[in-house]
Amino acid sequence: MEQNYITGVRLKEQPGPDSYLHNLPLIRHLGSIGELRFTAPVTFLVGENGSGKSTLLEAIAVASGFNAEGGSRDFSFSTQDTHSELYRYLTTIKTLRPADGFFLRAESFYNTASFLDQNSSLQRYGGVSFHRQSHGEAFLSLVLNRFEGGGLYLLDEPEAALSPQRIMSLLCSIDDLVNRSSQFIIATHSPILMAYPRAQIFQLTEEGITTPAYRETEHYRLTKQFLEAPEQMMKYLLDR
Repeated sequence: MEQNYITGVRLKEQPGPDSYLHNLPLIRHLGSIGELRFTAPVTFLVGENGSGKSTLLEAIAVASGFNAEGGSRDFSFSTQDTHSELYRYLTTIKTLRPADGFFLRAESFYNTASFLDQNSSLQRYGGVSFHRQSHGEAFLSLVLNRFEGGGLYLLDEPEAALSPQRIMSLLCSIDDLVNRSSQFIIATHSPILMAYPRAQIFQLTEEGITTPAYRETEHYRLTKQFLEAPEQMMKYLLDR
């Protein structure tokens, strides 16, 4: 059963001229769109490095009550206060309150794992410290053991620690959780993840926010071009 707990986001006000956010393309595009609507159980935010996808996901997470460095709503730790102030200007359009939820971000997962070791029973997380597992094993263990369904799950580049085979395992877990009334919003570079058939894709660029079909994304086209002719691509890239 599909269930969206957040149906969209919009700017409630424009950042002032003194804010670093004022001139970001992401802010300009959000302002011109009016509302970014989430119409599928899985939403992918994709784009080049620096396009703002992780910043937007972080703002959605913080505006929804999650800890900026990751975790569930009852996590309260900060190793360094570096998160964006975008959440102050963002309104999340909500329906029901989810029974479960988690914000998983690759870059601060070590800090999340350390917080759990020091402050929480690990039984809900598989019973083994994440620090005693490989990065990829820990990611999948978190999803398999902690994500209970009926939840809002925000994932920032979850493919960072995963092999292609493990990314496919993650896809299976996502589908199982979607069938148990869960919603995912995922910032990713992975063309494997983006292939999930019950998803919408928002592509963030300097020119705007678009909703391309999977095979129209830059990630798919570039990866396909490389895999079909790697020698030709390497010759183009490396011949000086």
